Amino acid sequence: MTDIETLQNLLSTRYSCRAFRSDPVPGETIHQIIDAARHVPSWCNAQPWQVIVTEPKATEKFRKALQEEAAKGSPRLDLQGPDGYPGVYGDRRRTCGWQLYDAVGVQKGDRAASGAQMMRNFALFDAPHVAIISSPRALRGYGAMDTGRFVTAFTLAARALGVDSIAQAAVASYADFVRRHFEISDDRMILCAISFGYADPDHPANGFKTERASLKEIMEVRS
Repeated sequence: MTDIETLQNLLSTRYSCRAFRSDPVPGETIHQIIDAARHVPSWCNAQPWQVIVTEPKATEKFRKALQEEAAKGSPRLDLQGPDGYPGVYGDRRRTCGWQLYDAVGVQKGDRAASGAQMMRNFALFDAPHVAIISSPRALRGYGAMDTGRFVTAFTLAARALGVDSIAQAAVASYADFVRRHFEISDDRMILCAISFGYADPDHPANGFKTERASLKEIMEVRS
């Protein structure tokens, strides 16, 4: 298999895992994932990402506290969220949401069931590990963009090692709480969490795959 075929395979088989087994990932494997991801490019080689990784005991402590915080319903992001999802972006977002709801049996209009599924974010989908990803506030959008590259590389390196993952903006919506829980300094933005472990292959939430836009939709060639 050529390098590009290997990369394409990783990209096409990676997915957002929404149900994990409890089996922990060996520490050596976690180190391999982060060691690979740290080689992504960044503006001026700033490498702004910082990662806190939890072992199962710490994950459970965080999971319980995060669910309690989310139940209060007072979210606040560090990084400003979208003003909206206009046009095709909203279409793709809705399609993804309904694919998930169809997979887990949530009926249209069942707000209790959709709310319960949303709260699964704060249970970290039962993952045994979570990585908290932050970037310096001073670097603003550039630091966030660099760190986004690191998140992508993390998920691909994990897939290459047989580890499943999901990047979660929902966790970052409680940025102040996350910062307090992990004693992260206020000069860093909480950008996202990555819950990771080994997928539960029998769980219906892992039974669908989102589509990707075609080259024609995303690429414009000028000469």
